[in-house]
Amino acid sequence: MKTLTKTSLLFTVALTVGAVMASAEEKSANVTVNFHESDKFTDVRTSLGSGTDEYYLKELRRHVEKLAAKQLAPGQKLEVTFTDIDLAGDYLPTPAKSQDVRIIKEIYLPRMKLSFRLLDETGKVISEGERRLSDMNFMSNINPIGRGEPLYYDKALLDDWIRKEFKS
Repeated sequence: MKTLTKTSLLFTVALTVGAVMASAEEKSANVTVNFHESDKFTDVRTSLGSGTDEYYLKELRRHVEKLAAKQLAPGQKLEVTFTDIDLAGDYLPTPAKSQDVRIIKEIYLPRMKLSFRLLDETGKVISEGERRLSDMNFMSNINPIGRGEPLYYDKALLDDWIRKEFKS
């Protein structure tokens, strides 16, 4: 009898988790993020002299999909295309054998150029435009939560834009 109860409980939990995950995936399916000619972006790299880092692009894509999906009304779709990204911070020249470290200072603010289209459930364009995002006061953000997270300042810049642009 106890085994049946535990099995039922585990099955119910698995179904619930699956439904929540499917719902989140369905919502983020309404958000499409592209990177136009990412190899020409100003700075999306993990070290001085390296090319565009796909990990950073995936992190930014995932972040926009997750946050924007929460802001959209049911049936709406959002298409975002990044045309340039300059991550917060920069790499300074170091001796050849040392590891590169991204230095975060006020003078190395995050900047992004993007275009977007917001569509209703029929595919009609509700709004569209091009935006140049930057935050000269990015280090003054007093929210300490998440500061250890990769791309914290860059994600905060996107959070601010998404909340202002797509108020639900």
